[in-house]
Amino acid sequence: MTGIYVHVPFCASKCPYCDFYSLSNTTDTDKDAFVAAVLDRFAPYETVTADTLYFGGGTPSLLGGKRLAALIDGARRQFGLQQAEITLEANPADDLYDTFAAFAAAGGNRVSMGVQAVNDRQLHLLGRRHTVAQVDRAVADVHRAGITNLSLDLMLGTPEQTETDVAHAVRRFADWGATHLSAYLLKLEPNTPFGRTPPAVPDEDGAAALYLAACEAAETAGYRQYEISNFAKTGYESRHNLKYWLGEPYLGFGPAAHSFFEGKRFYYPRSLTDFVNGCAPLAEENDTIESGTADEYAMLRLRLADGVTERDFAARFDTSIPDEWRARAARLPSHLVIADEHGIRFTREGFLLSDPLIARVLWG
Repeated sequence: MTGIYVHVPFCASKCPYCDFYSLSNTTDTDKDAFVAAVLDRFAPYETVTADTLYFGGGTPSLLGGKRLAALIDGARRQFGLQQAEITLEANPADDLYDTFAAFAAAGGNRVSMGVQAVNDRQLHLLGRRHTVAQVDRAVADVHRAGITNLSLDLMLGTPEQTETDVAHAVRRFADWGATHLSAYLLKLEPNTPFGRTPPAVPDEDGAAALYLAACEAAETAGYRQYEISNFAKTGYESRHNLKYWLGEPYLGFGPAAHSFFEGKRFYYPRSLTDFVNGCAPLAEENDTIESGTADEYAMLRLRLADGVTERDFAARFDTSIPDEWRARAARLPSHLVIADEHGIRFTREGFLLSDPLIARVLWG
């Protein structure tokens, strides 16, 4: 089935490391116009059935419960959403109980919050507008609203962060009842305040140590790593995000939202005004790899802990994993890449070098 993604481009303020498309100082009129535009863009897809709906951003929780319910109801009418995973991203700085309650009443069943750190000083250094105490409140509100599927984000390689901080954060996430956690390295994007004036952050070796510490702490706390940056309790892997890595179709709605549908990739421009005014999506240009090919499939699947499996590759392409891929993988260090009868996959250390390793396996 298809996954539905809605990019909600509203934020109370912009984090200094974020290069996602979002706007602050917007009005209720802007939000109403956005919701109407998304519902209008649903309409042409009369024969599509979906089993995931993901509200990302931005800060989707800023839409409030009434607008979220309207979007969920519209998506259900259009796409079915039978037994669907319906996720809302939220910022724990906000007073969220009413929004969570309305989201749950409309059928929402998963919340993802950008906690990023469980140390108030480190949160301040990251430009976050919440405190650890506010995370406590927000998590309690998630549970009080009857939502049991909770994902929390942890940022790695941040100013003043230590391996002890990382292990403590993962334990705290488990204590908060998180069923899923994401742990990803801070990236200094060029067109952001952090990109223009970089903070003091760990070097590559230090960042690698923090990543491995997060992996070990997550495993100790009962989370299984299933993707480079994602860990879950059994049965709580993100069904929506897995569509990206499994090469399954998804439709994105909203400014800057991307889609992969009927073998084609396309996206909406990074402009709320253009989106509201009815602009058409643009074809995504990729000079290096063709959509739907075995190379693209493997490039995406190698982000997963299971990697490229012989069984799934044969089911997809009616042939075995290419011998040249296996031969190249076998020549790489075994502490980075495993090639056996099951397929090809990366170790945790290999994930740290995933981009060059993928190139070595697929193209030599």
